[in-house]
Amino acid sequence: MTVKIECILECNNHLGEGPVWDVDEGRLYWLDCTGPRFGLDAVWRLDPKSGKVESWALPKDIGAMALREQGGLVAAMCDGFYFMDIVGDAIELDLIQEVDADIERTRLNDGKVDRRGRFFAGGMDDLEELRNCGLWRLDPDLSVTQVEEGLMCTNGPCWSPDDTTFYIADTFIEEFWAYDYDIETGTLANKRVHATTKDDLGVADGSTVDEEGYMWNAQLISGDLVRYAPDGTVERRIGMPVKNITSVMWGGDNLDELYVTSMARVKHPAVHDMFAVQEKPQFLAGSLFKVTGLGIRGVPEPRFGG
Repeated sequence: MTVKIECILECNNHLGEGPVWDVDEGRLYWLDCTGPRFGLDAVWRLDPKSGKVESWALPKDIGAMALREQGGLVAAMCDGFYFMDIVGDAIELDLIQEVDADIERTRLNDGKVDRRGRFFAGGMDDLEELRNCGLWRLDPDLSVTQVEEGLMCTNGPCWSPDDTTFYIADTFIEEFWAYDYDIETGTLANKRVHATTKDDLGVADGSTVDEEGYMWNAQLISGDLVRYAPDGTVERRIGMPVKNITSVMWGGDNLDELYVTSMARVKHPAVHDMFAVQEKPQFLAGSLFKVTGLGIRGVPEPRFGG
């Protein structure tokens, strides 16, 4: 089987992120997290069968979103958790609870739902300098609990298929961590380093897992799609057409197509100098890509239970 990489939509996302595949409707959602800063639409949806593309504006940054069991969406916006509903050409937001809204330059970033319907989302320091953010859990009863602290840039939360291990990366600390996960209570324990990008050209961004228990990560800066074994070793690397890929999600009728988001941003607010200096975006940066022919299937993304 031959691996094929396609650019399926030149959407020019400032910071494309957070792809979510809707198994029921066969459509892909994703985000332009910082698009609202520049008047760009923030929520995107693609129907691969018809080719129909839709997008909607938001009034402020968004970090992550998930589908809800009761219909509609739930979002980790820059300042907290919200219900999010698409109503015609507009999106309606309904605040659930603010999170760290009074801490300057922090915002909620990446997030995912576990298989009991809990939505986890972690924060990031916009200058990618201070470990001043937490990881938060939104339960189906709409209670909010902080489950981790001391994070600089949360990315790639996901679970092993057997629900016993939780993975997360802190991008600019350059480590993935694994925790023992209690699926009945949604609690984390026994934190340890799972893998590191300190010897890589890139750093970790969004992740997902496949049905074999391997984690796929989009490496920002290097443009490598990396598959990690359950023991944290690198099983393979696939070079993508753009350097700043940002996240990954399984989709398609058989969950054997890997969708990859990217960013067109060239001016970075970070205080470090890890990003290449660019006058203009790389060709196709900010586009949506699809990788097929991997011979591997993903697992369905759960819906938020509230």
